[in-house]
Amino acid sequence: MKTIKSIIISCCVILAFTGCDKGFEEVNTNPYAINELDPEFIFANTIVGLSFGSWEGEATIAQYFQNAYDLGATSGFQFNENNNNFNQIRWGNYGGPIKNLVQALELLDNDPSTLNLKSAMRLWKALIFMNLVDTHGDVPYSEAGRAFLDGNFTPKYDDDTAIYDDLYAEIKDAVSKLNNSNPAVAGDLLFDGDVTKWRRFGNSLLLRLGMRYSKLNASKAASIVSEAFAGGVMQTNDDDAVLFWNEFYSNGMNGISNNNPYYYYLEKPLIDQYQLTEDPRSVYVAGKYFNPNTVLLTPPDVTLSEQQGFPVGYSDVTVTDHPDYPGPNPEGGLSYSQPNYFALFNTQAPRFFLTNSQTKLLLAEAAFRGWISGDAQVLYEAGIRASMDQYALYPGDYGAISASDQDDYIAGPEVAYNATDALRLINTEYWVSNINNPLEGWSNFRRSGWPALSPNLYNNNLNGGFVRRVPYPTQESGSNPDAYAAARAAQGITTTNNALTTRVFWDVP
Repeated sequence: MKTIKSIIISCCVILAFTGCDKGFEEVNTNPYAINELDPEFIFANTIVGLSFGSWEGEATIAQYFQNAYDLGATSGFQFNENNNNFNQIRWGNYGGPIKNLVQALELLDNDPSTLNLKSAMRLWKALIFMNLVDTHGDVPYSEAGRAFLDGNFTPKYDDDTAIYDDLYAEIKDAVSKLNNSNPAVAGDLLFDGDVTKWRRFGNSLLLRLGMRYSKLNASKAASIVSEAFAGGVMQTNDDDAVLFWNEFYSNGMNGISNNNPYYYYLEKPLIDQYQLTEDPRSVYVAGKYFNPNTVLLTPPDVTLSEQQGFPVGYSDVTVTDHPDYPGPNPEGGLSYSQPNYFALFNTQAPRFFLTNSQTKLLLAEAAFRGWISGDAQVLYEAGIRASMDQYALYPGDYGAISASDQDDYIAGPEVAYNATDALRLINTEYWVSNINNPLEGWSNFRRSGWPALSPNLYNNNLNGGFVRRVPYPTQESGSNPDAYAAARAAQGITTTNNALTTRVFWDVP
């Protein structure tokens, strides 16, 4: 199966360079390479080609990571700035995976031999659009990716509430059409064609969608969550939607190790949390290098007590005024903890899209709220263990986190479950566990309000608040001006700064 995957990924890399374009004006204008391939290869391409965000994007907003240097082009969310370099990253999914999925679905019919593949594609497309809504709010949806098919190069932006409603129906219908008696899912880089795992993926995605409504409409949230739970969600880490890379096909998000790595540090809230709870996951994430700009020569010092996170709201210049400033690194850069490029930030590190750990922790909150049957504490602890078990998959020879270390962590005074602090504990753990999926960590922070992060006060661009959404790419104002203007107006976006602070529909105070 690994050989088959390597062949498929090879095709996907070729497609990634020949089939993806930047703007809607170019989308679907050269379909020949795609039409000559089987839909299964197109599907594989959409998995490999998915834009997962960037460390300077959602990971910075969620206070995991920071580029400490204010150099104009690098000035973005860490300095409360609206920078198109980071706004446009996830938008690239329109010219790649979305376009390809729309065309592939057109190539398929209701033949039972392709029904499972079609259902899996629909679920994957739902995940992509859910990510886009969670990032930007209103986005092109009903007309997206259909320029070649329909001749519409300027798709309208659909209301984010309406998109979520349609995603609910789409997920439910796609799951219902999965059938173990039909052929396995072809071109599947996530589950090797396993229909049962795709069913669990769909219901776990539905669970995530339902939990987004927890503040906006608790009764709707409870109903959707109950449906997802009854349908059968992820059970073990073997159900994780995870993509593995190798020395030939790398995790592009982690390419920062080759781009002035002395710019990049872990933020203080994350390191403080690790130290407060004596979290054994920290060794895979954070370390200190002898020279902050030659990070690939030798592994860093990962001793937890030696770590120090870069404070939120500071730059390489202003941090010298911070009371805990450790001084400069004599080899250059700063004396703060950097990413561990030998483990979680390695270019061969796996990419987790939807996991058993996320599912267990969301179920723990649902059980606490009385929306499903089950023991919230048992689910909470299972979610922590599932997150820790993921780390055995990272490179770096750090090994697995032992059961005894997991037991000690879960029994610790800052982690041990109690009903009084259940929502804080569950959602803080969700934030910690999603360092490997920063958009989900940021989304759940906006939904739940946990952990209790402090606003970035580098300036007053956000009026003392947080970044609540990623602005649209500026090129949309030229390539799709009417729809772009209408979407901004519909969401009340009038300035550069309130494009950052406007909330997506489910993000209510």
